[in-house]
Amino acid sequence: MTLTLNRRSMMEVAAVFAAGTMLPTSLQANELFAPRTGSWRRFQVVTRIELTTPMGRSQAWIPLPSVDESEWFQSNGNTWRTNGRASVHVDATSKAQMLHVQWDDREQSPIVEVTSDIATRDRMIDLTRPSAMQSLSSAERRYWLAGTDLIPVDGIVKETSAQIVANARSDIEKARAIYDWIVENSYRRADTRGCGTGDVTAMLKSGNLGGKCADLNALFVGLARAAEIPSRDIYGLRVAPSRFGYMSLGANSANVTKAQHCRAEVFLDYFGWVPVDPADVRKVMLEEPPGNLPTSNPKVADVRQALFGSWETNWLAYNFAHDLSLPGSQGPKVGFLMYPQAETDDLRFDSLDPENFRYSIRAKEVSAI
Repeated sequence: MTLTLNRRSMMEVAAVFAAGTMLPTSLQANELFAPRTGSWRRFQVVTRIELTTPMGRSQAWIPLPSVDESEWFQSNGNTWRTNGRASVHVDATSKAQMLHVQWDDREQSPIVEVTSDIATRDRMIDLTRPSAMQSLSSAERRYWLAGTDLIPVDGIVKETSAQIVANARSDIEKARAIYDWIVENSYRRADTRGCGTGDVTAMLKSGNLGGKCADLNALFVGLARAAEIPSRDIYGLRVAPSRFGYMSLGANSANVTKAQHCRAEVFLDYFGWVPVDPADVRKVMLEEPPGNLPTSNPKVADVRQALFGSWETNWLAYNFAHDLSLPGSQGPKVGFLMYPQAETDDLRFDSLDPENFRYSIRAKEVSAI
């Protein structure tokens, strides 16, 4: 990534902000939900798989934290113990890492336990203070604008995006318009399995914009990319309660087996990668006690304001990957890698059924660093 700065461009962007077309400065006065860059926190996350009904050759794939961002996330290594053969696989395209474990057909109790060490800290990009012009390389820009199997950037996705951003003058205005459109037009559907599938075309064609984070944040990414704004999903896991008291925005026990959550980022010229999470706004509306909160509720209003530009990073970031082939598998690709995967006798387990698949994930805070 390169940084350039010239006085004229800075004056121009400052004038746009002064005109009041960007986020209001009231973000600074947010009292209920106010992530700010602060101290680092260290966590250990333990993923354990036990295959109780192996049939012939068995194998498993466990996502490993693969994100290193100097401002907010550190992947500090993994250790494991298993009665199988284990190796780290790095996806050639996305650089997502996973532990691939294989057991032969003589092993009747396949087990693997992985311990991941991570460090996180909250993020807050002050969107009232543009800095030096930032840019992606041509290759990076192409990569973060490309469509995927579940998130195309043409057809109805492009048509919808064009309508949403029609009156926007800059990338930040376009990104905010898309964010607000999703908050106002989507909803969190409680009976969606897991985090959803992220099939953006199906959502738009059906007109049913219900789902969970893998659906709603994928919708943001697809609409932003279709508007020529680099964007990306980040697939991960909540690992701690919210420090702001939001029950819906944290992992509220050490057992985080079902605490998967994906987020999104958008690349804006004078800010770099900016955190967003429209899906969590809808989650607060549905789930935060007493439930079914309107957009006018202060808890919702604060979260909506904050989650365009900041995150509370009580959360582990696995990877940015889409359309992954699991090494050694004859089965289909996975749209994203946020859950453990396993097969026995070439039959893939249901990754959204940890009780029968028999996996668990536990997290604990080790220390502040």
